[in-house]
Amino acid sequence: MTTEERDRRATRIAALGFDYGRQPKGSVGHCNLCGGSAFTGLTHVDRYGYSATAVGCGGCGLVFLDPVMTGEAYGQFYADTYRPLVSAYHGRVIDARSIQQEQREYARERGDLLAPYLAGHGYRTLLDIGGSTGVVARAIAQRFGLSATVVDPAPLETAEAHRLGIETIEGLVETVDFGDRCFDVVLLCQTVDHLLDIGGTLRRVRALLAPTGLLFVDIVDFRAAYLRNWSIEEAIKIDHPYYLTESTMVAYLRQAGFDVVRTDFAADHLHVSYVARPSQPASCSPSDEDVRALWREIRFVQNASQP
Repeated sequence: MTTEERDRRATRIAALGFDYGRQPKGSVGHCNLCGGSAFTGLTHVDRYGYSATAVGCGGCGLVFLDPVMTGEAYGQFYADTYRPLVSAYHGRVIDARSIQQEQREYARERGDLLAPYLAGHGYRTLLDIGGSTGVVARAIAQRFGLSATVVDPAPLETAEAHRLGIETIEGLVETVDFGDRCFDVVLLCQTVDHLLDIGGTLRRVRALLAPTGLLFVDIVDFRAAYLRNWSIEEAIKIDHPYYLTESTMVAYLRQAGFDVVRTDFAADHLHVSYVARPSQPASCSPSDEDVRALWREIRFVQNASQP
């Protein structure tokens, strides 16, 4: 990208008038994955140019924003700023209507991946957390004969899901009351990086999921993101409180009580998908060598010319 293009992007973002510095935030006292409190600062600005600090946990290698916006601030952010900000960054309109074709393609690809695990298993109910416009939930539900429910904090997107005839719940999954409901299939499609409490949410999903149910979750692989851009800053963005790697995601799943039955590298070479079934929670954390290797690679990317 040329300097002129970067300047135009910065101008578009500034025109939104979103003041990240004034948003209510809280400090992260303990790592969400391992409970550690020894953090290393990695960068102090995100891809949009906001003064956002990302740190890494010395115990497990989890990367996250610290401080991080509160749940209320994120709720408002997703309601009125998130899509305009992403649009300004990319220089094209990305909203609840324009993303639906991309979501249909995503649903077809993920449906093919999930087919061996959903077809003919007698599943009836589907919960799509962070389900956006409902396009993915409807496609998966129709293909496999499921009744779908979508949870999302953005009212313009839940309105689109409602138009499709899908049950919608507006809000953050961390605060939604599901009562005594249980679901056969739970989807976290391009959502887990947006959560404020990954560990707590996955444990909640485990409780919501039927004993023979199925979980699908995919991550933006943090390593893939910074290696693709050869920049840590370009891999950080305020809409993602967390930055997951293969090691940290598998550790999260095992701790919450899931066995991974399929891993898949997406065609975009950026996302990694996991199909998982309920199991007994198990203590799991990336090795010390994995963590040291991650820090060495990050420092190399920060200081070496791109190959």
